[in-house]
Amino acid sequence: MGDVTATLSKPALKIGPYEVDPPVVLAPMAGITNVAFRRLCREYGAGLYVCEMITSRALVERHPKTMEMISFDPDEHPRSMQLYGVDPVTMGKAVRMIVEEDLADHVDMNFGCPVPKVTRKGGGSALPYKRRLFAQIVRAAVQAAEPAGIPVTVKFRIGIDDDHITYLDAGRIAEEEGAAAVALHGRTAAQRYSGTADWSAIARLKEHVRSIPVLGNGDIFSAEDALRMVAETGCDGVVVGRGCLGRPWLFRDLQAAFRGEPVPPGPNLGEVAGVLRRHAELLAQHMGEDRGLRDLRKHMSQYLRGFPVGSELRHQFGLVSSLAELDDLLAQLDHTAPFPKDAEGPRGRQGSAAKVVLPEGWLDDPDDATVPSGAEIDHSGG
Repeated sequence: MGDVTATLSKPALKIGPYEVDPPVVLAPMAGITNVAFRRLCREYGAGLYVCEMITSRALVERHPKTMEMISFDPDEHPRSMQLYGVDPVTMGKAVRMIVEEDLADHVDMNFGCPVPKVTRKGGGSALPYKRRLFAQIVRAAVQAAEPAGIPVTVKFRIGIDDDHITYLDAGRIAEEEGAAAVALHGRTAAQRYSGTADWSAIARLKEHVRSIPVLGNGDIFSAEDALRMVAETGCDGVVVGRGCLGRPWLFRDLQAAFRGEPVPPGPNLGEVAGVLRRHAELLAQHMGEDRGLRDLRKHMSQYLRGFPVGSELRHQFGLVSSLAELDDLLAQLDHTAPFPKDAEGPRGRQGSAAKVVLPEGWLDDPDDATVPSGAEIDHSGG
């Protein structure tokens, strides 16, 4: 199981006033990490569970869908919200609103999104290239959060591409501007989710940023991966995204591994059916049965991955629209089927590397602090 002692000898991860034990953070994923999925994951193990990413402008303007997305369970603590923004003024207003209305206990800032419709406007993973603007946005959030003692953390990628590396500057700036921690996804924007995450960059960032925790993100698909990342990079904690899709029990495994306990074996198909049913219940409570069951459809292939389930039955799972229908389908599964080897390893979207689309002249002057126009649009995190 890797070098468990190396991980256990590290001091506890602290994000501002909050101790995160085990040192595990659920990454925000658009359309995935709603209150129902976070509840499901929290039932398996402790950690820091971040809600779906919110645009600062939509929050300030009280967009109805955004206001619905920032809901938390009564026992969810700390309440962790991720904000995306490109304008220091709007970011400051958003964080002041969070403080004044007691909407969250921790703010994470996303500068890692590689989606073309975001980078072409200068947002997401394109933005840290503009060092002064990046500093101003982080500073605005930290200053607005300070009176309430709310920690602000910052997530980013290695850079735009291999020729435009920004992560060491981004880490230094975030540290200087008062961020409580930084997280690095070990890929460039050009890689998107393809290839392999460069964990050596996480190690370099950890050497570069000394006064605040450094979290590693990218290619954690098992508890062993998490222990190996900490051992290889010296990072203070891990951020898990795609690895928990269709397997929320990964947080149980991570908790065991970081405590030096044996990692439980993977669940058989009967146990997975129970997890799927629980996920459906929570979604139905959160958004109503019809909408909740439709939302569950996107998770089906991940839950059933590698198990002996016929193509027709898989197809029916993808069309499920009620709890009764789901129960009928779950009863048709072979509940004794063991957890398959095929379910291990990478999961979720991978895609292929591509040239990053940027605003015209974006790379001309990294010190230009002009706020990009029209970048605050709905998009997924990264």
